[in-house]
Amino acid sequence: MIVDSPKIKNLIMSYLEEKKGKPFELAVDAGCGTGRSTRTLAPYFQKVVGIDVSESQLSVARKCTSHENISYQISPAEELPLEDASVDLINAGLAAHWFNPEKFGQEAARVLKHGGCLALYCFSLVFEIEYKDKSEELTAAFNEALLILLEFHKKVVCEVKAMYQELFSAIPFKDKQRISGICEVFPLTVPEIMSFLQAICSYKEFLEQDKDKATAFLQDLEKRFLDILGESASDALGFHVYYFCLLASKS
Repeated sequence: MIVDSPKIKNLIMSYLEEKKGKPFELAVDAGCGTGRSTRTLAPYFQKVVGIDVSESQLSVARKCTSHENISYQISPAEELPLEDASVDLINAGLAAHWFNPEKFGQEAARVLKHGGCLALYCFSLVFEIEYKDKSEELTAAFNEALLILLEFHKKVVCEVKAMYQELFSAIPFKDKQRISGICEVFPLTVPEIMSFLQAICSYKEFLEQDKDKATAFLQDLEKRFLDILGESASDALGFHVYYFCLLASKS
């Protein structure tokens, strides 16, 4: 399934190396959820702390984590349980659209060391599916379904489409930048693409509002994909995901 973008990870670590330099002692993964991006940070830091408001998500994260240098705490991103000027990197992958921009910006300024960095990134809601001569048809089917789902979380969708403009403005550091158009291609089967859609907040909202309709929606989309692919229905497809990333450094 989809993992965090290796290109973004390399971008963040290069940025931190440039702005602060080693040693990399403490990273905080804010809004860590099940710890997907927390685990990718572990090899680079002496200690990584995953922060989330959901105890159920953190419970899954703990079960999935074998790194001894990772710990998890329940807390909002706007009230980090960390000392002043103690953090090398604050990371937030696919999560910062849930934060209060002003309060989060102030908290980042409080806990980051001088030279410490902030990295916020997300999908840009631009997706393409590549498979032989079926690419255009598959991409159209996916994006038609996505447009319907995005109606269920308009506020979040607006913030993501604006590439976190409000968050960017609220970051209280002069040294900041936004990078867009970062593309990763993941080999996914049709069931894996359906699982990706099931995991996004808009589908979960749809499911809560009308379970039967949401389930039928996904089944219809899967059937459409299988009809397009025919005998190739079990093959992996090239799932193109475009990301944007905000980077900032505390001087």
